[in-house]
Amino acid sequence: MNLRPRPRREGDGLIDGAEYVLTREDFRTIARIMREEAGIALPESKATLVYSRLAKRLRTLGLGSFAEYCELVESQQGGAERQEMLGALTTNVTRFFREPHHFEHLRSRILPPLMAHARSGGRVRLWSAACSSGQEPYSIALTVLALLPEAPRFDIRILATDIDRTMLATGRAGLYEASEIAAVPPELRERWFEPANNNSPKFRIAEAARSLVAFRPLNLIGTWPMRGRFNAIFCRNVVIYFDDETQKQVWARMVPLLEEGGALYIGHSERVSGPAERALGNDGITTYRLAGAREMRG
Repeated sequence: MNLRPRPRREGDGLIDGAEYVLTREDFRTIARIMREEAGIALPESKATLVYSRLAKRLRTLGLGSFAEYCELVESQQGGAERQEMLGALTTNVTRFFREPHHFEHLRSRILPPLMAHARSGGRVRLWSAACSSGQEPYSIALTVLALLPEAPRFDIRILATDIDRTMLATGRAGLYEASEIAAVPPELRERWFEPANNNSPKFRIAEAARSLVAFRPLNLIGTWPMRGRFNAIFCRNVVIYFDDETQKQVWARMVPLLEEGGALYIGHSERVSGPAERALGNDGITTYRLAGAREMRG
């Protein structure tokens, strides 16, 4: 493929003394793609972050400038690299039982009647949106197993979705460093994790937990193929990267996917906004419940 670098003026780089020049035009191109592809808003104040994460891609690809890189990701042949860019610029901070008050609410308020429902043949569905490398959905699975160790025998499933396919692959593998599972309560860690093998320092989460979780690619601003409703949705620390209007749209799309009385858990820096506010009632710290079937207008 013949890439033609865009002309550049001297001194128009956003990062002083950098190995590669990142111009405002380059940054605007990258920001536009991130907004179109993932709904993520990148202000120019994020230029240093963008540079540090994408400079590695330039080195890997053997490109000489961000202008060449932009040419690539905008080309018809650049689909794979656009996915690499999305992965590089998506924040994947996660850990087991992050924001533990959510899991205590799930354990004490949401799951007990659902476990009884499952024992009598009922369906239970939970969704971890923006699941990253799997710690969140597996924390949900461990919370289920703490109440119902035989959960895989029943119709209980956890959908785990993310835009980053590399993170999804990590989640499916279910392998984590000892430092990563340190936040798991000791009784759960001892029962549901085991050394991967004699030559690996990693630990694998038990098959019982893995069997409850289905990892699938999904873009929160794209098409959602799910048709059934969920008893709880975890969508935490992701919409904060969207602009206000996109946030409202995401919350509004989640409301019809909640069962009556279902819970929505959001990040500590987030708030439900837009039409969804009228359908959801506060039920704890960054925790909401769908009180009943309410039609949303506007």
